[in-house]
Formats: sequence, C-alpha cells, structure tokens
Amino acid sequence: MDAPTTGASAPDTTAGSTGPAAVAGSFAPDTAGAPVTRSRPRHAASSSREPVRSAVVYNPVRVEDLEGRRVAVEAALAEAGWPAPEWIETSAEDPGAGQSRQAVEDGARVIFACGGDGTVRSCIEGVAGTEAALAVLPAGTGNLLATNLGIPDDPKAGVQLATQWGRRRLDVGEVDGHVFAVMAGMGFDAALLDDASTTLKAKFGPVAYVLSALKHLRDRRMRVAVYIDDRPPVRRRARTVVVGNVGRLQGGVKLLADAEPDNGQMDVAILAPHRLGHWVQMIWGIVRQNRDIAHMDVLRGTRIRVVCDREQRRQLDGDVIEPGRSLVVTVRPGALELCVPQPEESPDLAEGGERLGEG
Repeated sequence: MDAPTTGASAPDTTAGSTGPAAVAGSFAPDTAGAPVTRSRPRHAASSSREPVRSAVVYNPVRVEDLEGRRVAVEAALAEAGWPAPEWIETSAEDPGAGQSRQAVEDGARVIFACGGDGTVRSCIEGVAGTEAALAVLPAGTGNLLATNLGIPDDPKAGVQLATQWGRRRLDVGEVDGHVFAVMAGMGFDAALLDDASTTLKAKFGPVAYVLSALKHLRDRRMRVAVYIDDRPPVRRRARTVVVGNVGRLQGGVKLLADAEPDNGQMDVAILAPHRLGHWVQMIWGIVRQNRDIAHMDVLRGTRIRVVCDREQRRQLDGDVIEPGRSLVVTVRPGALELCVPQPEESPDLAEGGERLGEG
C-alpha cells in the first residue's frame, strides 16, 4: 500500500507560492501518501478561555527590542485577562529545552517560544510529552513552524493563538533524542540551510535560501537506502531525503498538502534529480502542485531509517544538527499540544491564520 510513488498535492493558491527559484531556496519535497487508519481523535478540544500561567522562553541574541516585545506581549495577555508571564532567557549551553521543561514543572500551562528555528525546536523538546501547550512568537531570521502556522512577525498574533483560538495535539518526530514538529532532512536541504548567509537572511529573507540553493544544485549525489517500517529498503542515488509531518517551508511554499500532522505517521520524500534539467522538471511540478512529479519518490510510515554511503549534513525544523551517515526517525503520536489558528481537522495548520493580529 505504501510502495514508492511520484506525486504532489492538489494546486495551492495561498499567498507565498512562488516560482522555481524560490522553491529551490525553500527546499521543496512534496508527498502523496496512502490512506491511513486513525487510532485516536484528529484534534484536541478547543482551549479553555480561562486565564492560565505562562512563560516566555526567548533567545536574547535573536530578539530585537526585547523591551518593546515584552510590553506588547504583556499588554496582549492583559487584554485577554491573563497574568504577566515569566520571562526566561536561553543560553548557548541550553537553547530552550531545559528552560521550557522547568517552566512546565513550575506550573506554566503555556510556553511561548520566542526566537528562531533553534529556539522553537528546543522549546518543543521541553514541552513535548507534557500537558502544557506551545505557542510561537516569531523572531530571528527564520522560523519554519511559524511559517506553517501562518503567524506574522507580530507579538499580538502569537499571543492570540494562546488566548483566543484553539489547540491541536500533534505528532512529533524524534532523531537522536531530539524532536521536530515540521520536518527533518538529510543532504541538499540541510546544506542550503547551513550555508545561507545570516546577513542576507536578515536583509532579504527567503532570497538568502535561493542563493544558497543555487550553490548546491550540482553537489555530488548520495547513495541512500530508505527503510520504512518492516518493508524492503528503497535504494536511490538522491540529492536529499526529507521526513515531513506538515509542510510549508521557508518562503511559505506548500509542499506536503497530503501530510497529516496527527495521523501517527510521517511522509518521506526522496528527491533524486541528476542533471539541471531534472531539477527544472521537478521544481516546476512542485510550483504547479502537480499530482505526478518526476525524480521524486514518496513513502509514508511510522519508523523511518535513512542510511547514506557517506556523512551528510542534517536538519530538524530548519535547525542544522550534527552531520551523520543516517537519519533515524521515530514518530511520537500526539506528543505536542500546539496553539494553532485552526483547531479543526484540516491538515493545513495555517488555515484561519488571516485572523491573527486582528481586533
């Protein structure tokens, strides 16, 4: 039922879909998974409107005008009748996991992650598996989860997710003891994220990823064997392998429309273009959201192991981790309660995000 296929999702007309260069810059796997059997409800009940204790875990390096952001966040919480949060600074030694975990142990029911991809992912590690909820306050030069939630860089919008809208309990993936909520990748996608200029990201946003991607289009391919659950391995000479839970990437490109963040499984995309023309074919299919995309295999499962012939760069939710020759992903069903603009069963977590920041 889960044999490799080539495929993409139905056309997407949301703002942010761009041309081939932008897709390459954001890195663009897509999936078309087989139907799955649900073993639990798709979504958690809507959040209580009662005020709750909260904490803001922030990266002092990434957050500009901390005092202004503090005033905005506390004003938005006060407007909703919530008490002022505890503000907790991250460090180089602990970028957020320990602080989030301690805040939950101290009684916080909502953790606001304020920073870039690394801060948000670390906060997910601290909150996953608890009864507390995570909300995102975008800051820094990149934030993959905020992109998937449709959150603008506005503190009020992030606060509204916790105080006015809903919650969903989502799956997370685990790699080497670290968790991710959006996607993990090995090869091309991690390389372009790792080499994107911090200065260019700050000035031009997604353009930095486009330029980095162009440098890696002709990188040597890797020989991979992809093991899904108990099935025989799929072997390819690939550019990259991505394991996705949901799927808007840097630049807002929607790639995993068929992936469902609470189905207990992850989608796996193997991208294997050889020549420049293959890249063009594949990227064009992604931009058009075609059902069939050349040079890309798609699988789905709960236990994923990617083995490569040589060491590759790797990333979790846009945060580059140590390189390795394998990427072993275990799914933790329903481990994260996330504040989202759409608590219903749509696979698109950003649906309803146009309401954020209003009122």
